[in-house]
Amino acid sequence: MPLRDRLTALLDRDESTAAPSFEFRDGTVVAAEVSGVGADWAALQPSPARTGAIIAPLSAIMSIGMPHPDLLRSARPVAATSSLAERMTLGFALRDLVRRRVGVTLHLVHGRSLSGTIDRAGADHLDLAVHEPGAPRRADAVSGHRLVPFEAIAWIRLEGAALPR
Repeated sequence: MPLRDRLTALLDRDESTAAPSFEFRDGTVVAAEVSGVGADWAALQPSPARTGAIIAPLSAIMSIGMPHPDLLRSARPVAATSSLAERMTLGFALRDLVRRRVGVTLHLVHGRSLSGTIDRAGADHLDLAVHEPGAPRRADAVSGHRLVPFEAIAWIRLEGAALPR
C-alpha cells in the first residue's frame, strides 16, 4: 500500500486524539491534520490551529508519528478515491497558488527558507519572486528571483490561506 493511500485514510480520523506529527527532510517536525492528498503531495493543517496550511511533497516526508489506532486504520485498504485527486500533481497544486497569488515560505531540504510569491510552476520546478513574508508581490518589494526544483522543497507554508479538500 503506498504512502498516499495511508495519508488518504487519515483524512477522516478522530481529531480528539493527538494530531499526527510529520517530520520533513529539513528536520522540522509539525503536528498537523491531513486535509487533502494529491498525486505526490499532501495538504496539512497545523495543530493546534494556526494560520497557513502546509503543502508537503510526499518524497520530503521522512516519518509520521500518530496514535496506534490511526496507524492501524491507515494500513487498511481505503475506498476508491477520485481519479482527479490521483492526477493532481504538486505542479498542479502550485499553479493554483500562482493564480491566487498566495504568499508562501518554501522550506528547503538543507534548512534554508525562502519567502515570496510563486510566479510560475512547471512539472518539476517553480519560479519564486522573493519578498518579505506577508508583503504583497509588488515589483519594488521583490528582492530577487529563484528557480527552485521540487526535489529541493521539504515543505511549503501558505500565508494565511487554506487549501480546498
